[in-house]
Formats: sequence, C-alpha cells, structure tokens
Amino acid sequence: MSVTKLLAISLGAILTNNFIFAQFLGICPFLGVSKKSDTALGMGLAVTFVMGLASAITYGVNIILVKLHLEFMQTVAFILVIAALVQFIEMFLKKSVPTLYTALGIYLPLITTNCAVLGVALLNVQNNYNFIQSVVYGVTGGLGFLLAIYLFATIRERTQFCDYPKSFEGFPIALITAGLIALAFMGFSGLQVWPM
Repeated sequence: MSVTKLLAISLGAILTNNFIFAQFLGICPFLGVSKKSDTALGMGLAVTFVMGLASAITYGVNIILVKLHLEFMQTVAFILVIAALVQFIEMFLKKSVPTLYTALGIYLPLITTNCAVLGVALLNVQNNYNFIQSVVYGVTGGLGFLLAIYLFATIRERTQFCDYPKSFEGFPIALITAGLIALAFMGFSGLQVWPM
C-alpha cells in the first residue's frame, strides 16, 4: 500500500469528494448546528471521531458478514454499530464536557442518523478499501465534514451583521451561502496532485 494512495484518499475525502459539498451527505446537522462556530467545531469533531471509529469497526463487521454470506445485512449492522458509538460519545460528553453536550442538544443523537457516517461505512465497502484505507477515509471524511461545517458557521456568524434584502433573512441566506461555498469547493474537482 502506497502513501500516495492514502494521500489521494485523504485529499479526495477532504476537498474533491467532500461529504457535504460534493456528495450531499450529512446536510441536516450541517444546517442545524452551524449557527455558532464553537458548536459547529464540537459537532465536526464528534462526527470525525464517530466516522473514524465506525470505519474501523464496520470493516471487521463486514468481514464477518461476508464469511457468513450475510452481505444483505450490511446496512442494518452498520447502523447498529454507529448507534452504539454515538451512545458512547453522548455518555462521554455528558460526563466530561457538559457545556458541549448541552450546546449540541438534539443534534448529538442525530449523528446516529447522519447519512455521512453511514455513507462512509458503505463507501468503504463499495470502494474495496482495506483496513488502513477505510480508517483513513473515515477520519479524513470526518475532517472534510469538520472543515465544511466550521467554514459555514464562521461565514454564517458574519452574515448576521450584513445588509441583505429582508426576503433573504434566516434560512434563505444560509442556503445561498452554502451554495457559494459548494461552488468554491467545486474548484477542487479535477485536481491532480501528481501526474499519472
């Protein structure tokens, strides 16, 4: 396994195939938790942690399912793994960082149903990644999510002080902002780090 392949997977997950701006996965927490940069940062870190762990654990679960010829149970098994991980994170944050736990509120249990977390597990299987590649893709996919939600939150905080038409107040300006950031991320598509 080459470092170039891992770097390509990493850059792809963060920039060119960003779960939010290119694959449109995980939009609910992206729009819901992005009003303040500190909660967005906390949510991004929690999602990154869950994506990395979920990638590692679902790799092993998938091997067991394939050996038992139960591949059709992948989605259900992956959802159960993700739900258990999120429950663990929720208990940890409630005990260790109660302010972040309170700030994330209802959005923390929603990581269980975050399609980006399930998407990374399914894409690892679809792309035939080995264990290291799966974990790298999970962690860097989470870092791409973190980058997207944090950038969006910081811009969203600044738009509160901007002067724009009354019809754009609230959610419409947020959607326009997200669209413009996604357009900027499209500039990374076709990016070739090393000539092949």
